[in-house]
Order: sequence, then C-alpha cells, then structure tokens
Amino acid sequence: MHQLGPRIKALREEAKLNKAALARRVGVSDVTISYWESGAIKQIGHERLVSLARALECPLSRLLEGDSSNRAAPLYLRRHPPAPWHDRHAGRIDLPFELVPELEWEGDCFLVTPAPDEPFDYLAPGDLVAVAPTEIFRRAGLYLIQQEGEHRVRHVTQATDGALRFAHPGADTSSGYTSSGYTSDTLLLGKLLARWQPGLLQT
Repeated sequence: MHQLGPRIKALREEAKLNKAALARRVGVSDVTISYWESGAIKQIGHERLVSLARALECPLSRLLEGDSSNRAAPLYLRRHPPAPWHDRHAGRIDLPFELVPELEWEGDCFLVTPAPDEPFDYLAPGDLVAVAPTEIFRRAGLYLIQQEGEHRVRHVTQATDGALRFAHPGADTSSGYTSSGYTSDTLLLGKLLARWQPGLLQT
C-alpha cells in the first residue's frame, strides 16, 4: 500500500482536480489530501476510501490496485458448491490494511460477487465482498457457510458455551432475525472481511 499516495495524486491530476477541489468532494481539508498523497497518513478508513474513489470518479479497485493487468476479477458466488475460490483460475487479492484496520488477517483473500439471479442474505445484487477462506471461527461477523448442501451467508457468533450460532434475516422473531445452531452438515467456508455496494463503485 506504499503506492496509494502517488496513485491518489495521479488520479487527482487525471481528473484535473487541485487538492482543494478534491478535498471539498471528499469532505476533508486540503492538508489531509497532501498528507495522503505524501504518505504522511498511511491509514485511510474504508468510508474515506469509498468517498475518495467516488470523488475521483474511478472504481475503488483502481484506487487501491492501479491498472495492473493481473488484477483479480470478481468470482461468482453461487448457491451450490464448490466455493468460488476452488476454481484453479481464481485470483487472490491483497486486502489493504487501510480497509479493515481492526482486523489482522493472514492468508488468502478473494473478491466475490453474487451470481446473477442467485440471491444471498446480507448481499445485494452487484455487491462485491472480500472473502477470506477459513474453516474455523475467528470472530463474530458474516461468514459464507455450507448448510444442507447450499452456500449461505450468515452472521456467526459464539455462545459462552462455545457453540456457534448462525443468524439470518427473518420475520419470525421480535429482533427480525432467526438463529440456529451448528448441525453436522454445517461447514464454515470463509469470512467476509469487507463489502462494497455497486452504487459506490460505478465510474
């Protein structure tokens, strides 16, 4: 991510914006833009990165990764196995620390989007998600799981007795969510580390 600063500057110049104009679009000071471009500020939060990409009128992927020709393309998430990263042509992505500074995650990460006409709880059509394959529970959050022979996205938590709980949107409880426990056919496949919505990625 040491290239992020120069990339912000190059994209700003490509968009024919001075620092003050870009700062107004993002909602920060022009001094902050200078610090970002120089690398004096190395950690930029996810919301700021999204605002920055929108202000520069470029996809978030271009802001983060540049125009690399070997950049990984999003993989389709489908209802039925196998998991998308089991394709031998699947390309990994490097998930920048600036996106999820509260997470320390080591290992592979893949960019995934729901396949057309295959809806998933918590994901809208066109959403992009960074998924880290894992078969173990790391911390509460959204996970891709396999249950009853299908892929599902569930909010997974761990009870005080160590049992995993799987919640998904539903209308049969006062909270609006239904929750179920681990069953013998339930597999954790990956943790969703970050999500980008289509309206924020359009050029």
